[in-house]
Amino acid sequence: MHTEMSGDEMDEVSSTTSTKEEESRSETPTFRSRNGIRSKRHLKKCKLQFKCTNYLKEDHGQPLFGIQINLLMKETDPVLFATVGHNRVTIYECHDGGRIKLLQSYADPSTDENFYCCAWSFDEATGQPILAVAGVRGIIRIISPTVGLCIKQFVGHGNAVNELKFKPKDYNILLSVSKDHDLRLWNVKTGVCAVILGGVDGHRDEVLSADFNLSGSKIVSCGMDHSLKIWNLEKVDIKKALQESHYYTTSKQDEPFPTEYCHFPEFSTRDIHRNYVDCVRWLGNLVLSKSCENCIVCWRPGSSQDAVKIRTDEKESVWILHRFEYKECEIWYMRFSLDYNLQMMALGNQVGHIFVWDLEVDDPTQTKFTKLSHHKCNTAIRQTAFSKDGNILLAVSDDGSIWRWDRIK
Repeated sequence: MHTEMSGDEMDEVSSTTSTKEEESRSETPTFRSRNGIRSKRHLKKCKLQFKCTNYLKEDHGQPLFGIQINLLMKETDPVLFATVGHNRVTIYECHDGGRIKLLQSYADPSTDENFYCCAWSFDEATGQPILAVAGVRGIIRIISPTVGLCIKQFVGHGNAVNELKFKPKDYNILLSVSKDHDLRLWNVKTGVCAVILGGVDGHRDEVLSADFNLSGSKIVSCGMDHSLKIWNLEKVDIKKALQESHYYTTSKQDEPFPTEYCHFPEFSTRDIHRNYVDCVRWLGNLVLSKSCENCIVCWRPGSSQDAVKIRTDEKESVWILHRFEYKECEIWYMRFSLDYNLQMMALGNQVGHIFVWDLEVDDPTQTKFTKLSHHKCNTAIRQTAFSKDGNILLAVSDDGSIWRWDRIK
């Protein structure tokens, strides 16, 4: 099923470029940034160093769009991760010496399915891991790696699902964002859709990414309408719907669950990016977001003495703290990742290179990055993922390959 390289063959590391045309997720024309702060400072070498220790290729030959490491496992357990692409979900373990062990593979009954995203949680009753997956058909499937089967599915979105996230501190609540312009919050234990975020002041086009803050009280979302929105989950009606979703049982109640609709985010801006915004993450109280402009922007709503203020007609101001710039990443649906301790950030580009930034600095303008490249990795890196201790960096690409980089201390 897979081809794999030994660690010894990984030593030759070099840069390369690709002439391969991008897949359908990237056919939308994108534009280079027309302005922005261009830093010419010569910085010291980044202290983060990684070595490529393995890669393997899945046999379907289709793009792998998503990869997620299960961060809920015990520290003593092997690193468990899942990849999604085509109609396939595959689960692996990382072992010492760069080894990657295939555990199991799930193929969707529909060959029309193309999975884009996945997210890990666990079953409260058994403590066993569960994996939520979704993609082009808009159906969210809950897979149990223990039995190797889809144990539940949720239908509600009217189009493709682009990202899935479980709520911190409540691992039964699953967030999904969709091409149908909405965000939904599901209770995977009771099977109900508790909250729908969208509508009047919601996204006007495909929602591409979203993230919970550390406390799970807020969601930031972004999409093809160039906008970023912050939704407050502490609103009384939303909080009540999420709480009640835990106690609803379909067999005992005649009425369907009263899903809460929220039409109004607490913050919205279109002033940060000039194109599709395809990835967003919280960094404490700050937000990191990227478009297809070779730049991840670190910003925050409100004010700061040390930041550049962007004038806006809306009541909220946006403060840009820093721009993380890189090269050759002008296609959309390319997602960066942060490590568990929010000290590193990694993003792959369309020619197979990975940029890793050291975020452990007092002044964001002093951030340094290292660029990882291998002569056999030359197609778009769609997503990256760090192990919980930050010592393993995984990446998936458009040619169906998985890359493992181990940190050199």
